[in-house]
Amino acid sequence: MSVVVVGLEHHHAPLDLLERAAVGENEVAKILGTLRDSVNLQESVVLSTCLRTEVYAVVDRFHDAVHEVQEVLADQAGVTASTLEPHLRVRFDDDVPAHLFAVASGLESAIPGESEVLGQVRRAWERAQDERVSGPVLAELFRHALRAGKRVRSETGISRGTTSFSHAAVELAEGRRAGGLADSTVVVIGAGEVGAGVTQTLVGLPEGRRPARVLVANRTAQRAAALERGAPPGIEVRAVAFDGVAGELGEADVLVTAVETSPHLVGPAELAPHGTRVARPLFVLDLGMPRNVEPAAGDTPGIDLFNMDDISLSVATAMEGRRSEVEAARSIVSEEVERYRAAARARGAAPVVAALRARLEESRAAELDRRRNQFGGLSEEDWAQVDAVTRSVLAKLVHEPTVLLKETAGTPRGERLVEALRLLFDL
Repeated sequence: MSVVVVGLEHHHAPLDLLERAAVGENEVAKILGTLRDSVNLQESVVLSTCLRTEVYAVVDRFHDAVHEVQEVLADQAGVTASTLEPHLRVRFDDDVPAHLFAVASGLESAIPGESEVLGQVRRAWERAQDERVSGPVLAELFRHALRAGKRVRSETGISRGTTSFSHAAVELAEGRRAGGLADSTVVVIGAGEVGAGVTQTLVGLPEGRRPARVLVANRTAQRAAALERGAPPGIEVRAVAFDGVAGELGEADVLVTAVETSPHLVGPAELAPHGTRVARPLFVLDLGMPRNVEPAAGDTPGIDLFNMDDISLSVATAMEGRRSEVEAARSIVSEEVERYRAAARARGAAPVVAALRARLEESRAAELDRRRNQFGGLSEEDWAQVDAVTRSVLAKLVHEPTVLLKETAGTPRGERLVEALRLLFDL
């Protein structure tokens, strides 16, 4: 038995494949159910964020298990396994905690130190627990990952400045749009974590940079209304009907989309009904995954369309001043990975060795007791010698396996040996 992670991430997969493989909130249960039914997977967690979709799994047969996960991801993306394979990353053994802890710490994000990913890691694990797919092995792994993520954010400055897609989106709009956002009308479609973050960032801008009005549309009207009620003086924040948001776009200067939807939510027809926006240019930020805006809209005169890739590029320069914080964060991750391994060693071999010895001693004593009547001529002293000899033989038989288990405790080989003993002796 070993732990693996198989998935797609923005470093190695194109955006169009990432968006096709993304697992929406309403699809998680189905994917976890499929993984639960897989022959070679014992535990699973699906982590699908803005720019990654990964399956963490406890597996029996490594290659067969990886193939099963690959088939599930390919089916989700609507492509063949051979199409998906060149973009997949497969990690196993010690690489798994190192990767997950870095993900939880924001070190693998397009925006290093971003704040949303820690909550996404937590929710992925909680959802797997709710569906009864995650077990004790992944529970320990994810608990340590969350601790590593919290430590990095509390002990380093990696989270200072632009650390969320929400902040990065607003900064991109301010920097790329002529005149910034002052006195503009912004339409935000989506009031989830990212959409709400964008709205809160907009209303928190200082006077002189702040939009005149922000219109918020969301499938659940109550969430949009909550943002409206929380608006400070000096800016109009208004909830609008999700189904009627297209009617608000004609007067918009900026559009931000951040919802889970497929197919695309808006396209050229909604953004520029007359084929152009030159008279009133529209700056569009598509933060959806899958993308909410048809890419063809970017070819329409007067529409500037940006997506996740553009945001990633826009923050690269800003991160140069925080390289030392990134290194400090990586040091903390390394410490936490070693702590996780030490905990694995502590809980690994010793209990199994003790259980094995107890099981064999129980069998030895029971067999002697069963045979006692067959050797009625033996004195108590003779029986004591027989007991001592059989006890000594048993100790010699288990000595070398015990030494090997202790020497390999906490390593991938040791974990496989421990699991083999559990299965062989039903420990």
